Amino acid sequence: MESYIKVKVHAGEKKEKLLQKSADTFEIWVKAPAERGLANAAVRTVLAAHLGVAENKLSLIKGATSPAKIFLLRK
Repeated sequence: MESYIKVKVHAGEKKEKLLQKSADTFEIWVKAPAERGLANAAVRTVLAAHLGVAENKLSLIKGATSPAKIFLLRK
């Protein structure tokens, strides 16, 4: 079973925070800067921990350089 997860990212913030807007939509604030994929990695870590899955189950499929991202969750 696969599902898509929409995420709006705020990189370079003072605190890390996750807000679940619906079953498959999140807004995430991370301390990591939006450079060299650091924020993407931090978002994947936070999202995986929240969902209770391993990080390798989440793949960034759209939005690598945008604040609006789509992850694919493989079960």
